[in-house]
Amino acid sequence: METESEPYVRLASLRQLHQAMADMNKARSLADTLQAVADGVVQALGYELACVNLVRPDGDLVVAAFAGNQAAEALITGRAGSRESWDRRLNMGEQWGDLIFIPHTEGWILDDDDVPQWYTDGPAPRFEDEWHPSDRLFAPMYAPGPQGEGNNGELVGVLSVDRPRNGRRPGAWGREALQMYAFQAAIAISNARLRSNMQRALVRLERDQQALRASEESFRQAFEYAPSGMAIAEMGGDQHGRILRTNDALCRLLGRPASAMRRYAFSDLVHPEDIGTLLRTSAEGGRAELRLGRRDGTHVWVSLRNSVVADAADGPRFLLTHVEDIEERKRRELQLAHRASHDSLTGLPNSAELRSRLAARLCQRPQSSQAAVADAMDAAYGHPAVFDSGGHTFDFGAAVEPYGGFDHHVHAIAPEGGRDDGAKGLAVLFCDLDGFKSINDRFGHNAGDTVLIEVARRLSQGVRDGDTVARLGGDEFVILANGLGRADAQDLAVRLRNEIIQPIRAEGRAVRVGASFGIGWAHCGMTADEVLKSADERMYVEKRSRPKQHRRAG
Repeated sequence: METESEPYVRLASLRQLHQAMADMNKARSLADTLQAVADGVVQALGYELACVNLVRPDGDLVVAAFAGNQAAEALITGRAGSRESWDRRLNMGEQWGDLIFIPHTEGWILDDDDVPQWYTDGPAPRFEDEWHPSDRLFAPMYAPGPQGEGNNGELVGVLSVDRPRNGRRPGAWGREALQMYAFQAAIAISNARLRSNMQRALVRLERDQQALRASEESFRQAFEYAPSGMAIAEMGGDQHGRILRTNDALCRLLGRPASAMRRYAFSDLVHPEDIGTLLRTSAEGGRAELRLGRRDGTHVWVSLRNSVVADAADGPRFLLTHVEDIEERKRRELQLAHRASHDSLTGLPNSAELRSRLAARLCQRPQSSQAAVADAMDAAYGHPAVFDSGGHTFDFGAAVEPYGGFDHHVHAIAPEGGRDDGAKGLAVLFCDLDGFKSINDRFGHNAGDTVLIEVARRLSQGVRDGDTVARLGGDEFVILANGLGRADAQDLAVRLRNEIIQPIRAEGRAVRVGASFGIGWAHCGMTADEVLKSADERMYVEKRSRPKQHRRAG
């Protein structure tokens, strides 16, 4: 993840981070949650090693989970460090927001304390931000404070991370991602503890009537005063899913009184598109993210987790449902994903998203050097070499996967020759506006922005559903249109040019721009940049072939 730079963070990286957070929240036990937290750091945040140091009831911190190295895991898992030593670490070094970074030049004073560690020595860094083997980076995890004020509650534990895969100290994006992950991990751990305590309490209630009376007040307080929504619903029979009891937090979240809530089942409240998700979750017990209906007709995104309360004799009896408001997180995720992949002015996919969509359609064939190696392997072993997308051999034999790991990939091809032979391909139309600079110079950038927004709208309306219109930058746009022949692509370019040259109202006056189109064809074996360069070159050929006075109308 840290190899990327803002504002263009790959959507795939965000999905990995989102998946890691989802995994730690859907874990069925505290132990599974802790291991999911450690695994998520390695899988989604770009570190080779991660350790979860959990605060015990006596205040000391025990190594509860480890990911990235089995030898280190066997060495330190289960060992504890004193709270005094940990407080010392968390109060020294450099403050990176909520993170603590202790460089190797200062960490030597910690070598003899009782905190379990795996750090080794190494040569001095070759450049300023190179990661040293003795560098230490800690992410404290705090339980949510009063009224959801973030990291103001008690310390739950500390995440220790090491060995960034890119060999550099994390930058602004990497630090923020680690802080956000630690915050979500603290919530997941706290919820896992709460869920575990509630499950044990409910089992005791069912086993013994006397224990039921003794535990009722404790459970009632935990249920009623939980900061997030809680409900108990029937399980099985004709009344499956009918709500029996809710807490104030859930009633406030949905804007419905407790008396009204008892008239509903969760299936009555869930968004129609999320019914399938609810049924899968309630049938087995588990976790899901879905939308519940408010009294005012709107819907709110929630994280819904079910725990099955079972009777030893009769089997499953009730569902204990924990409902957490995640509307704000969902909105932030969507906004972050949109900002990373779309142009802020026109709302079109940006250059990075365009290249991603184009590259997803293409597979890379082996280069000549790989072909030479394949021939040599064939001669030596009687089997051809198979290469991965990085050019490394990984297998021999007759069962050869498609190049680049594209399983069942439909190869993108281009119509052959200069005439239309009926072949269909992925057309790439490179559009450059004519006369746009003069509008900026004469009427100002506000007028120029208005023109770009209107051109983006006209291009989007002029293509088919499923085609991509992207802004490459400045006054350059690119259209990806699949399944076109040469004549189809040329007709599309003419139609789009005729739309663009119509007058545009900007800053109280009508202005016009023209457009030059270059048509390139994407086919497997090319890179996205090669395809765009080919279309760009054809655009300039087309622009130079037309007299200057004909490049725009009026």
